[in-house]
Amino acid sequence: MLDTAMHSLNGLLAFATYFALAVLLLLIFVRSYTWLTPHDEFGLIRANNSAAAIAFGGAIIGFAWPLASAITNSLSLLDCAIWGAVALLIQLIAFFVSSLMLKQLPKRITEGEMAAGIFSASCSIVVGILNAASMSY
Repeated sequence: MLDTAMHSLNGLLAFATYFALAVLLLLIFVRSYTWLTPHDEFGLIRANNSAAAIAFGGAIIGFAWPLASAITNSLSLLDCAIWGAVALLIQLIAFFVSSLMLKQLPKRITEGEMAAGIFSASCSIVVGILNAASMSY
């Protein structure tokens, strides 16, 4: 039993390294997303804007899903970082494309329109799922 526990703990360093990379990439994504979008996600969420919270939550889920796939399928930490960066870029592009599809999306989210927030979140999550599936190399 002790051998099994020790064998299991051998993976702790790899876990910690990949987890730290994932948290770093998530923080970079959050910073990039909030910097590139024309509305203040955290300010709107602090003001109890549900549309902003839903849209931002969907974007985070849409990024985390392919990031998890990159961690699962990566050959190395560098490989994971590269595919995590790809996921980040695709998720940022998804916001801009969804903004083109629904006129004045940021303004509508700022005004608390739930339909706009749900649409934005849905686009982010769908793109994240497709992105994650595409990373199963």
